[in-house]
Amino acid sequence: MIDLHTHSIHSDGDLIPAELVQRAKERGYKALAITDHADESNLEQVVAALKGFVLGLPADPGITVLAGVELTHLYPEQISKLVKKARKLGAEIVVIHGETLVEPVPAETNRAGIEAGADIIAHPGLIKPEEVKLAAAKGVCLEISTRAGHSLSNGWVAGLAMRAGARLVLNTDSHSPSDLTAWEYAKKIAQGAGLSFSEIDQLLKNSRSLVLDKVSERKR
Repeated sequence: MIDLHTHSIHSDGDLIPAELVQRAKERGYKALAITDHADESNLEQVVAALKGFVLGLPADPGITVLAGVELTHLYPEQISKLVKKARKLGAEIVVIHGETLVEPVPAETNRAGIEAGADIIAHPGLIKPEEVKLAAAKGVCLEISTRAGHSLSNGWVAGLAMRAGARLVLNTDSHSPSDLTAWEYAKKIAQGAGLSFSEIDQLLKNSRSLVLDKVSERKR
């Protein structure tokens, strides 16, 4: 499993980053991004905390850990500025809290996140076909979610992405230990979204490619 959307106590998760990493590793994770919720009020603190944590980790061939952030419940007009700021502060993975069906996310958040060049639009809900095409053109990944509620629109997202050639990733949006999902079960959720076995394998390849790109950038 490669999971690029998880939370620690630096937002609304249950675990400190160290325990989150060890529990993920025990579940068979090969890579993990910790992407705590942030807006203008806490972005600097969240990125600094997670970046410091990741830089302090010893080398571990069993798991790669990335410092990220999930920009959450912003007005669309704020998103471009904060994506740029997050990257400047050192966030390796920038996730946008997309227009999930189960939370009051402002309309046009998905489009603003794609136009800003975020890495991932999380749980994008009933994303518009033209936005999926834009994501494909800009190389922005769309998320298939294992999380209850957010997963309600997985089939819609998967179908549009396959037709438009947009990149999909499979994430858990974990907030507690029980949310961490082994790859075998995560594959079943993706299959339930209408994806074939070869398309599910491509999800993992997309996540792996993103991780390798970010690790390469870290070394420059």
